[in-house]
Amino acid sequence: MSAEQRGTEQQGAEQQGAERLAPGALVDGPAVALEHEPVPAEQSVAGEPTTAYLPLDISAAGEIGIWEMSRGTMRDTEVDEVFVVLAGDATVEFVEPAREAIVLAPGSVVRLEAGMQTIWTVREPLRKVFIER
Repeated sequence: MSAEQRGTEQQGAEQQGAERLAPGALVDGPAVALEHEPVPAEQSVAGEPTTAYLPLDISAAGEIGIWEMSRGTMRDTEVDEVFVVLAGDATVEFVEPAREAIVLAPGSVVRLEAGMQTIWTVREPLRKVFIER
């Protein structure tokens, strides 16, 4: 999810009082219901991809949340984050800086740097838990 998209949704989360996950709280990451929205036309590459986002913890140190993408292809500008894939099958191509594409599956752990230009191709709905700094 781009910083722009996340920023807009983060403001909404803060308005709903979802700034911090309570200590000891349990979230069933693979099963929690998420509301999808269409990917903006300028980011959509193929299919009709949608994304969903649930903030779990927002603080001055960063953010923890769950993000999901439906089948399809989209381009994105990344934020500085580490994520763990919970479900799905996808490929991430690195446009800038150019790097070898990676295939994502449950258990994949990936670090992205702010500003990276990527293309996400999702074959099976992809869900990840991310930590953004």
